[in-house]
Amino acid sequence: MRVNKVVNMSATQDQPLWQPSNARCTASNLSVFMEGIRGLQAAPQALDYPLLHQWSVAHPALFWQAIWQFGNVVSSHTSEHVLADADRFPGARWFPDARLNFAENLLHKRDDATAIVSLLENGDRRSLSFSNLYLQVAQLSAWLRELGVGPGDRVVGFMPNITETVVAMLAATSLGAIWSSCSPDFGLNGVMDRFGQIAPKVLFAADGYFYGGKSHDSLARVARISQALTNAEGSVLAAVVIVPLVNAVPDLQAIPQARTFAECLDNTATQVQFEQLPFDHPLFIMYSSGTTGVPKCIVHGAGGSLLQHLKEHQLHVDLKADDVIFYFSTCGWMMWNWLVSSLATGATIVLYDGSPFARDGHLLIDAIDQEGINVFGTSAKFIAALEKAGVKPSAGRDLNSLRTILSTGSPLSHESFEYVYRDFKADVCLSSISGGTDILSCFVGGCSVLPVYNGEIQAAGLGMAVEIWNEAGQSVVGEKGELVCTQPFPSCPIGFWDDPDQTKFLAAYFDTWPNVWAHGDYGEHTAHGGYIIHGRSDAVLNPGGVRIGTAEIYRQVERLDEVIESVVIGQVWQDDVRVVLFVVLRPDLTLDDQLITRIKTTIRQETTPRHVPAKVIQVPEIPRTISGKIVELAVREVVHGRPVKNQDALANPEALAHFANLETLSH
Repeated sequence: MRVNKVVNMSATQDQPLWQPSNARCTASNLSVFMEGIRGLQAAPQALDYPLLHQWSVAHPALFWQAIWQFGNVVSSHTSEHVLADADRFPGARWFPDARLNFAENLLHKRDDATAIVSLLENGDRRSLSFSNLYLQVAQLSAWLRELGVGPGDRVVGFMPNITETVVAMLAATSLGAIWSSCSPDFGLNGVMDRFGQIAPKVLFAADGYFYGGKSHDSLARVARISQALTNAEGSVLAAVVIVPLVNAVPDLQAIPQARTFAECLDNTATQVQFEQLPFDHPLFIMYSSGTTGVPKCIVHGAGGSLLQHLKEHQLHVDLKADDVIFYFSTCGWMMWNWLVSSLATGATIVLYDGSPFARDGHLLIDAIDQEGINVFGTSAKFIAALEKAGVKPSAGRDLNSLRTILSTGSPLSHESFEYVYRDFKADVCLSSISGGTDILSCFVGGCSVLPVYNGEIQAAGLGMAVEIWNEAGQSVVGEKGELVCTQPFPSCPIGFWDDPDQTKFLAAYFDTWPNVWAHGDYGEHTAHGGYIIHGRSDAVLNPGGVRIGTAEIYRQVERLDEVIESVVIGQVWQDDVRVVLFVVLRPDLTLDDQLITRIKTTIRQETTPRHVPAKVIQVPEIPRTISGKIVELAVREVVHGRPVKNQDALANPEALAHFANLETLSH
C-alpha cells in the first residue's frame, strides 16, 4: 500500500486526491482489528482492505463474531451460534441465543467526560457528561416503566435534534420499547402518516424550534397531533411529554395528559434496569420518504443496528473513544440514529438543530474548531452550496482536529471533491457514503486506510456482499447497473410494520432477483475497487432505451456559475422518453437562449448526446423532502398530470406548482 499523502488537484482519474500516511494506517482501528483476527480461518495477515473485505463476506460468521468482540458488545447472554439459516435472504438469523439491550451498549461509559454537546441555531450551547446522561436516562426510564411502557410498546418523538431527544430514545429502548421520531417541521398529515400507523404509547414533543433566524412555536400542532393520535383506531396514547425550548413556561392546557420533560424525571432513580432482549428485538421504526404514497414503516432490530454501527464507526470512520463526531441531521433522518450510536464507542456526539446555512454556513464550520470535531458529517448539497457561495472553510480557521469529512444524501460531485481538498483541508479523509433508511447503515462508504479518488466512494462495507449487476444479473465492473447485496447482513430490516406475510417487504427489495437485495441505486463498480452512485434506479432516464443516471447530468449543470441547483426527469413523449431539465438560477438571472445553449453544450461535451435535455426550463425552486433530498419522482408525477399522494413529506410542497401545466412542455 502506498502511504504518502497526495493532494493533486490536477490528478488524472488514476491518481488519488489523498492517501493516508503510514502513521495513520498503523494507528487505525482497522490495523488493531486485523491483528485481532490473525489465526482465524483464512484471515488476511496484512493490512489489506480488499483481502479483508473478501474474507468478511466469505466467512460472515467469523467476521461478525469478531465485530462483536472488537466492539465490546455488552450482553447478558452471548450466542454460541452466530448465523442460522444463512441460505435464507431474507430470513437468516444472527446471534439467535444472545440477550442484550441497545441502550445499555450506549451507556456503558459513565464518567465525567462529555457525552453530548447540543447546539442551536440561536447560539444556545449545552453539554452533558456520560454520568449525567446515564442519570437522566435512569430517571426518565423509571417514569416510563411506572407508566406501563415495556417491550414492544412504541414511544415517539416529534422533536428537534437536542439532548432530550437522545435521553428519551435511550430511556424508551432501555425498556425494550420501540423508538420512532420525526422532525418538528412536519405537518399534521405527515406526522399522522407515520405515527398514526404504529399507535404510540408516549409522545415526546418540543414546544417549538429555531430555524432560519426565527423561533417556531409547535404547541398548537402538538395539540392537534395528540388529539389525532388519541382518536386513531387502536390508540394507546397514555402521555404527552413537552420539552420547553422556545417558551420558558409553555401553556399545556390544550394538550390533555401533557406534562413537561422535567416533571417526568423520577429523582429517586439512580440505576437503569435494562431489559435483556433477543438480538432481533425491534428497536427503531424508520420511514420511507412517502412522496408517492403513505410511508413504509421499516422495523430495525437492536442487535443488527448496534453491530453495523460499531463496525462503521470504528473500522470505516476510525472513530475512537476520545473523538468528537458531528453529523448534520434532523431526527427524521437515519443519520440521527447513526450519529447517536457513536456513544457506544465512547465518543462525544455534537448535535445541531437549525438551518445548516445559518451565518452562510459558517456556524457549522466554526463548530469544528470550537468543539474540536474530528469527524464532520454533512450532505453533498451543503458542500456544493458552500462552493457556490465562495466560502473557504480553511480561511481564518485551524481545523487541526478535523480528520474525516463524511458526505451523504446524494452523490458527491467531482467538483465538490476538489473543493474540499482545495478550500477545506488538504489532509483529510473525504468519505462519501451511501446506504439508506432501509438498512440504517451503508452498503458502500469510507475507509481511513484507503486512498480517495475523485468522484468515488472508497469501498464496499465490510461484511456487505455488494456488487453491481447488469440486467442479466451478472456482476460487472466499469459498467453501470443495479447495486445489489447477495448475502444476508445483520442490519437487514426485520420487515415492515403491519406486513405479517412480508408481501410488501419482499416486493420492495427481493422481487427483482430471488435471495438478492436490490437496493434501488443505479451505480458503478470502479477499477479502484470503489463505487459511483449515478442516482436512484426509479429516477433513471431512458431516452431511446439507453439508461442514464440523473447524477451524471446534475454534475455538469451545477458546474455552471449561473445555476444554483437543478432537477431532471424523463417525460413520456411521442412513444419515447425525452429528458427535461429544470434549473434554479442565481437571483435576478433569467434563462435565455444563450444560457440554454451553454447548458446543453456543457452536457454534450462532458457526457453523451443522449444526456442532452430536450427542454431546459427555469423554475424558482425545487421540491425537496424534509431531510433535503430532491424528489425527482414527485416532479415527474406532476409533469405527467398525476397527483402526488403525500405532499406532507415535502419541506416545500408549494414548489410542485411550478411544474404543473407548463406550456413549454407541450412543444
